[in-house]
Amino acid sequence: MSEGILLGLETALSMQNLMFVIFGCFVGTFIGMLPGLGPITAIALMIPITYGIDPSSGMILMAGVYYGAIFGGSTSSILINAPGVAGTVATSFDGYPLACKGQAGKALALAAYASFSGGTIAAIFLLIAAPALSKVSLSFQSPDYFALLVLGLTAVAAFSSKGNFLKSLMMTLFGLMLSTVGTDQASGIERFTFGQIDLLDGISFLLIAMSMFALSEALLSIVGKNDTNNGATPSSNMGSLKLTKQEIKQVAPTVGRSSILGFFVGVLPGAGATIASFLAYGLERNLASAKEKLKFGKGSLRGLAAPETANNAACSGSFVPLLTLGIPGSGTTAVMLGALMAYGIQPGPRLFIDNPEVFWSVIVSMYVGNIVLLFINLPLIPYIARSLNLPKQLLTVLILFFSLIGVYLVSFNAFDIFMMAGFAIIAIGLRLLNFSMSPLILGFILGGMLENNLRRSMSLYDGELTFLWDRPITLTIMCIAALVLLMPLISTLKGNKQQAQPAVAES
Repeated sequence: MSEGILLGLETALSMQNLMFVIFGCFVGTFIGMLPGLGPITAIALMIPITYGIDPSSGMILMAGVYYGAIFGGSTSSILINAPGVAGTVATSFDGYPLACKGQAGKALALAAYASFSGGTIAAIFLLIAAPALSKVSLSFQSPDYFALLVLGLTAVAAFSSKGNFLKSLMMTLFGLMLSTVGTDQASGIERFTFGQIDLLDGISFLLIAMSMFALSEALLSIVGKNDTNNGATPSSNMGSLKLTKQEIKQVAPTVGRSSILGFFVGVLPGAGATIASFLAYGLERNLASAKEKLKFGKGSLRGLAAPETANNAACSGSFVPLLTLGIPGSGTTAVMLGALMAYGIQPGPRLFIDNPEVFWSVIVSMYVGNIVLLFINLPLIPYIARSLNLPKQLLTVLILFFSLIGVYLVSFNAFDIFMMAGFAIIAIGLRLLNFSMSPLILGFILGGMLENNLRRSMSLYDGELTFLWDRPITLTIMCIAALVLLMPLISTLKGNKQQAQPAVAES
């Protein structure tokens, strides 16, 4: 392994590859900031460039673009509540409220530090444990993935304030329902399309995210009934970029836990940064004290650090199944798999032997890329956050413009614009009734994967539900999911009991 690390250092730290890392991080960050564009788009744009360079340099460039785009997506989530990348949806839950409080600088700085920490810890894990973790990836079967997705859905408990658990559950079910719209991939049957050809391919994540978050936010600000932070909008005051010792001490354990969780979720093929960020957010809220729990969704530093750390750690983790098994860990790594095969390189167990310079240089470049991202983004934060100094009317118009154009440029279909407006109106009504949009997004994102894994699991067990307890891994994950889901009920009953005791004592 030491020879491999030295080979990776020699390859990744060459002047040419360092320039590719810097270029990739910069381009990825810029593209990730634009609502409607994400890491898949960014890497797809880079593929023609990589054809003219050697495989190691090409993979280093695409890896830099990958985690640069994930970090860039957090910027639009924090500043304008427009998570154009699924992996940064959870970042907006507390990042945007911090911007509304005049702490955009601190939120962006914390996102940079958390991303760096998560990526660095995950790169070290990847360096040491990639061969062993490939066996873990192989041991997971469809029932285990189904259980993991159910655990992800139980994060609904993290999005519900006291007394609103049922509302959050309803919104999760609404999201699951929306995910079933379109053509069933297994049978080819149309579902809930109502005769509309435009719905045959289903509803895109970007349309839902932009309409439920950015567009509804902009429309609510126009009518003066913005519900975020009791009517607050992003403050023009950027605030300090510095974190106090107490704040660092507060988020340090969160960063450590979320790095480990994000990396191991990223290792699982098909899981990716989105599930990792939601699970990390839910874990931190459930571990928080009753007083700290009230801050989640209103500007909690832990609520921001957890998903930002986890999604970057998951990006590094997703390279384990790609490089060691030839299985893409996410949609983005699927594009990278295609690029590797275009080079004539077959990812898998023999990649260590046949192309060791590719494997080790990509791993080493991840750590180098995280350092580059930190040095690129920290100096740019004051300039990025100046977008909040724009007049409220102009900022609202820009949010509307980027939301509508971002969705239109994906499909070039005017029907999507009308559907987006309809969903925005529905979102406004739900938000005025104190329904949270976050569980809906969670249900929508996980719905398709949940259905596919359920179908495969039941086919393996002849239509029986015994797959839920037949494998020890599946049973363990399902028990954890049940416990997480019951925690709000347990805490409510505990609170009622504590209130009843003083009343009995007085009588």
